[in-house]
Amino acid sequence: MEFAWSPQDTAFRGELVDFLDTEVTGAWHRSDGTGLGSAVYTDFSQKFVGKLADKGWLTPHWPTEYGGGGQGAWQHFVLGEEMWKRGEPRGPQYMNVNWVGPAIIKYGTDEQKQALLPPIARGEVFWCQGFSEPEAGTDLASLKTRAVRDGDEFVINGQKIWTSYANAADYCFLLARTGSTADGRNGISVFLLPMDTPGVEVRQIDCLVGEHSFNEVFLTDVRLPVSALLGEENTGWNIVRRTLAYERVGAPRYARAALVLDGLAEWATDRGELADPGVQEQFGEARALCEAARVLVYRVIDERAKQKEPSPLAYQARAAMVQAERAVGDLALDVMGSEALVEHSLGDAQFRNSLGAGIAAGSYEVQLNLISRLILGMPKE
Repeated sequence: MEFAWSPQDTAFRGELVDFLDTEVTGAWHRSDGTGLGSAVYTDFSQKFVGKLADKGWLTPHWPTEYGGGGQGAWQHFVLGEEMWKRGEPRGPQYMNVNWVGPAIIKYGTDEQKQALLPPIARGEVFWCQGFSEPEAGTDLASLKTRAVRDGDEFVINGQKIWTSYANAADYCFLLARTGSTADGRNGISVFLLPMDTPGVEVRQIDCLVGEHSFNEVFLTDVRLPVSALLGEENTGWNIVRRTLAYERVGAPRYARAALVLDGLAEWATDRGELADPGVQEQFGEARALCEAARVLVYRVIDERAKQKEPSPLAYQARAAMVQAERAVGDLALDVMGSEALVEHSLGDAQFRNSLGAGIAAGSYEVQLNLISRLILGMPKE
């Protein structure tokens, strides 16, 4: 399936690539081992997103009244695709502009939109997502963090884990239970939490992949005004379901995998290894998986451009991206051997990151279960 790019989209990509070739130089690269949560990464991304914002490219798909460019879904996607080819130099901002902002645009009050959206569009603030808990990851609806109404405030107690960028975030897109446990999904609400609120504590989690991006967040008698509630009380599951649907394809990670694959092919060619039919077959399989992921993601974006609700197709796209990342990571290890594990090498970051590719944004196995039920019509058991 091919997609015809409009002249406007093609021109935008060309201008964007020229800009990125200047601003995101060889001195900056995700595969250099710089952690997503490190001060180096945060400092670079803060300056970089400021330049994007000055050009109107940080939130091209947002309405102009909130600092956006009023452009379509495809220009927004072109931006994300080119960013991931360069290791996502926007840092935490890709979460802000892709998921948090659109949720506030759709469900927020006028006051919330006016107060919270322009700073995101200017690249002045970072957000994190307070979703997973020690006993609520894949089964997110079983979360135990509780928000109890006390007059004009909510008092929140609980714990979040694997919270990306919480160490650098200004706000948290927080899920908490406002109904009874028996209510399940129907008793969850979303809160817009300033991270400097008394009672919020962040603790670092060191990761296998050698970077600090994950954190634990402890919430002890945290008081928030009722105005911090996003949408209606107990309707948070519908909000987060939409957010997760965008998250599954909002980061086109296949673009990064395909770029690494090109580098591996050059490495193997220079050493004569690509003459081996077995190695050629491995490269062909990895390339096919990258292309399959790309086409599936394009189909999801096409739905979004036509203003359709997120469909189960997003689960297929997410699963395909996991397969592509894993294939390229495994290929790097097979072709380069121990050299792929040398820090800062071509295969280093790809192999390490591929280990967690099937966990972030919903596990690979859960995506397969959703595909089996929602697309193939298979029973749960």
